[in-house]
Amino acid sequence: MQPIPIRTTVVGSYPFPGWLEFSTNHLTSFGAADIEEMANDAVIAAIHDQMQAGLDVITDGEQTRFDFNLSFYGFIKGIEPNHTETRKFGPPAHDQRGKHSITETLTAPNGLGAVKEFERLKKLAPTGPTLKCSLPGPYTLSGRLLPNKTYKDRWEITYALMPIIQNELKALVEAGCTEITLDEPSMSCYAYKEDTKMFVKIFNETVAGLSGKCRLSTHLCFGNFKGRPVGFRSLQPMLPDFLDMKVDEVHIEMANREFAEVELLAAFAEKMDVSVGIIDVKNYYIESVDDVKQRIKKCLAYVPKDKLSVAPDCGLSQTARWASKQKLINMVEGARQMR
Repeated sequence: MQPIPIRTTVVGSYPFPGWLEFSTNHLTSFGAADIEEMANDAVIAAIHDQMQAGLDVITDGEQTRFDFNLSFYGFIKGIEPNHTETRKFGPPAHDQRGKHSITETLTAPNGLGAVKEFERLKKLAPTGPTLKCSLPGPYTLSGRLLPNKTYKDRWEITYALMPIIQNELKALVEAGCTEITLDEPSMSCYAYKEDTKMFVKIFNETVAGLSGKCRLSTHLCFGNFKGRPVGFRSLQPMLPDFLDMKVDEVHIEMANREFAEVELLAAFAEKMDVSVGIIDVKNYYIESVDDVKQRIKKCLAYVPKDKLSVAPDCGLSQTARWASKQKLINMVEGARQMR
């Protein structure tokens, strides 16, 4: 059970400062030392905003990633970009995101870079909040890789990626990371049409050996690309199988769905702590402190206060920074008053 009732946390990502977005499009103008300084400054900005809000758990805002999972492909050997199957024009959606062809055995000889991210966060963050690192799980990471003769379908690609993720999780624990989120939004997005028992098997095999070594959570949502979901937005297809995931905490998108199926949180709370998404990252309405308190009351009807955390629905990378800051400030204040 978590140490703080109605704990305040985040999923992982945070908006890039405007100058960082500009700079990443002009990297040839900078030297290696400039880029390292830029990375530090961006993480300092993310830490500042989270500390100003008063969060119990903070991250580095994933400021050195291109995306919550796309950047990891840059660390994987045996792939090359393949954008022939992506749609180029029209409204932004998931089918416009880049894919990769597999050219040889998938390996990551130098890891996935998450340990360096955590070491930077540990160096720059003040004492007080818990420091968390998030990683995409192997099924979610497999989604941007195209099957070939060696890896005939997504399941085979997932199993090829599993040891890479396992090594990164182990390295994070060895580096002193006490809180890790293994993001598997693809599992929740496709629970309505795929084998949920297989999903749970894959997840539990990936995290085997981590029990007791860190606080492990998973993030389940229905997708967010330019504010658009991609999955069938219901928790029902995940039950009861997802209750067998070996985690300390599950994070569930709820605000954007107007707290539909909130009663199903009770089933999760019987097995694990529950972090509820009570801030809508796809909406520019700024939730008031009273909004936050009312939403927490809804959650407390199904999740005991000592098992409840509150957070935004998803990462904040695709929400403007001005909105993200105020949403977090109000979320934390609402939680403080409810305590």
